[in-house]
Amino acid sequence: MTVYTLYIFDRNGTCLYYTEWNRKKQSGMSKDEEFKLMYGMIHSIKSFVQRISPTDLKEGFSSFRTSRYKLNFYETPSGMKFIMTTDLSVGNIKDVLHQIYSTIYVEYVIRNPQCELGQPITSELFQNKLDEYVRGLPIFPTRIS
Repeated sequence: MTVYTLYIFDRNGTCLYYTEWNRKKQSGMSKDEEFKLMYGMIHSIKSFVQRISPTDLKEGFSSFRTSRYKLNFYETPSGMKFIMTTDLSVGNIKDVLHQIYSTIYVEYVIRNPQCELGQPITSELFQNKLDEYVRGLPIFPTRIS
């Protein structure tokens, strides 16, 4: 199992943070283009799921799989979007994304007077705590082959 990337978007579609751990292939476009493409895709999938669902959704869209990776999605009540790509063997990680939001993001960004809300996250403390948390997860490989 492995974790590839993490994107954090605000409610307006601005990518506030991006990091990668085991990403082996780059997209071939600028990071800004990749962020716009990712946000647009998430927005479209959420809209599609809400409109096509045969029942009322409590949770909505939380993940999808391709033949190469799984995209995991968590949205906060305030509209923050946390997107983590993993390999296909990773199960439901909604709790992991919620933990990143509620423990790491809230503690080291929201409560940090040096972090300006709505601006890219540059806090080294946030980056270090996030990296430590993700590397400690059972879904993070101890070695890459």
